[in-house]
Amino acid sequence: MNAPTRGAWLRAGISRNDGPLQENEHVVWLQIDAYYADSRGFAGITTYDGERVRFHHDVGEPGEDAGTLERSGDRMIEKGVNPDGSTFLEVWTPLPDSEGACGSWRVGPAQIVRVGRHVVHVDDVRGSYFELPADVTA
Repeated sequence: MNAPTRGAWLRAGISRNDGPLQENEHVVWLQIDAYYADSRGFAGITTYDGERVRFHHDVGEPGEDAGTLERSGDRMIEKGVNPDGSTFLEVWTPLPDSEGACGSWRVGPAQIVRVGRHVVHVDDVRGSYFELPADVTA
């Protein structure tokens, strides 16, 4: 399946190189149209070649990862390969409050993506996740 055109996702777990599924950090991925930001510290655009989704790291941590996405109920299962050749399987769950305003902005060495109340800011130093208050509508 192609990358979702809009989504706010919380990682529920990751398996590296066929290891056990685990989670030890709070990771958020936001996607709007072709633009994405990942709170781990990379952002850019996604492309789809008919088989694999590629996440081009244009801001923050350099690189590119590629994989497949499939739905499993309301979850998203991502399987792929990192730039160093290691494999991963990530399980993503949808975040609530992702309706409403959205967009992506690139300013200098930073990219910001907003989906509803969720915002991820990535620059050349780090990625940061913010949840806007419920009364913010624009």
